[in-house]
This record gives sequence, structure tokens and C-alpha cells, in this order.
Amino acid sequence: MSLIHPNRRTLLTATGAALVTGVSGLRVPAQAKTIAPSKTMRGGANNYRAGAPVVDKIGGGGFWMSGTVRRAGDGAPLAGQRIQIWAHTTEGHERDQRSHGATLSDESGVFRLEMPQIVPAFGQTHGHLAYDSAEFKTVFLRPVMKRSSDTSLEAHFVLEPV
Repeated sequence: MSLIHPNRRTLLTATGAALVTGVSGLRVPAQAKTIAPSKTMRGGANNYRAGAPVVDKIGGGGFWMSGTVRRAGDGAPLAGQRIQIWAHTTEGHERDQRSHGATLSDESGVFRLEMPQIVPAFGQTHGHLAYDSAEFKTVFLRPVMKRSSDTSLEAHFVLEPV
């Protein structure tokens, strides 16, 4: 059996370990962090049209808008949530009714909708997404693409109950 000889190194190591774990760090159970709700983005509601129909795809397609829908707090996936999507595309302006459509999230909280390629409007290549049903607070998102040549864009909703 080897003996521990206290010296400056062992003292510093022990002190550092105590600071990292804290005096009570080993006795306090881990706690899950809550997930904050999404906040509406500036300009997200521009050209919004209430009640856009649920569709298989918008126009001729070729571009994918996707994301997730989760509940604020515990982050549980939310199935069957209606997400409206619209954008300025190669086939129409974001104000045009034909540029709007909606889809539903699946059992894992994932949604996907094919649409025409998004093109720049007001200098930015961006999409618009909305959650606007009664069960949770309304949220408008306006994600911006990294490159106008991208063929997909993601947006993630964390919804707060009304």
C-alpha cells in the first residue's frame, strides 16, 4: 500500500476537485433544464395569410423547408401541429396566395414541406413560418439562409401553452 504524502501538488489537485464539484455537488441530484419557448422573430409575420391550406407541396417543389415542434419546458415533441410556410420563390412573391401552404408535424414533432426555390427578397434569402393554432401561443419565425443556393432551410418551434 502506498502512502499519500501531502505536498503542494496534491493540495492543489484536491482543492481544484472540490471547487469543480462543489462541497455539496455530490449530494445534489442532477436537474433537467427547461426549454424556453420560441420568440416571434422581427418580420416573421410579414405577408401572413391566416388559414393557409394543408398541402402536399407548394408549387413545383425542389426546395425543402423542415424543422421540429416541441413543447416549452420539457421539450417533448408535439405531433399534429399545423405549421404554415411561405416565402418569395422562383414561382411567386411571398404575398401571393400560391406561395403559402401548411403542413403537420409527425409523431416525432418533425415537419417537412417541399416548395419552389427561395430567392432573395429585400436583400435576404429567407422563409416565413408560423404556428397559429389555439392550443399554444402564436409564433412567427423568419430564418435566413446561409447561401441563396441552398436547397433546404430548417426552423425549430418551441411552443408555450396558452
